[in-house]
Amino acid sequence: MNNRAGRGRFITVEGTEGVGKSSNMAFIQQQLELAGIDVVVSREPGGTTLGEEIRELLLDHRHSGMCSDAELLLMFAARAQHITQLIEPALSSGQWVLCDRFTDATYAYQGGGRGISNERIATLEQWVQGELRPDYTVLLDLPVEVGLARAGARGAADRFEKEQQAFFEQVRNVYLLQAERAPEQYRIIDASRPLEEVQLQLGGVMKAIINEANE
Repeated sequence: MNNRAGRGRFITVEGTEGVGKSSNMAFIQQQLELAGIDVVVSREPGGTTLGEEIRELLLDHRHSGMCSDAELLLMFAARAQHITQLIEPALSSGQWVLCDRFTDATYAYQGGGRGISNERIATLEQWVQGELRPDYTVLLDLPVEVGLARAGARGAADRFEKEQQAFFEQVRNVYLLQAERAPEQYRIIDASRPLEEVQLQLGGVMKAIINEANE
């Protein structure tokens, strides 16, 4: 946790494909701003000029032969720049940071999906992040087949979205295991419900987070 006096809060939003991160990120941002909180919104991989260029490499289906280690290292290369250039300066200045995915996604996708060991990921996590961890993680959860159907309706699939259902089942399983292991960090949202109901859940979660930060 990063709750030192005067420091902003770090909130991440996680989930598999098709869980509705974009619309719900906008809702969370709105809730924070209505509470008078200065929030910076970002995403991973990305968040900086360099990070966005790395994102293009990672998502481009032309790189279908990319090995798992290269993928992992690119994720952390983008993350290192993101933390140095955007996340840490914002948190240190008292701003809150709302980020679409962070290192929990690496454990889920590169760990669960690709089969890279948690130990290898943890080594890079400690090297790149030091003590930085999210204060809160909102996990938008729904059955994989539902998410893939939603994602498929959006248009052309990127390199990750072309993976098979078994890949995403592993990703989801890791997310749920992480939430079980860190209940103080995670807030699980049933994203299978209609958007209005999802955002009703989110509204309650954000109210509790904001109240906790003000204590």
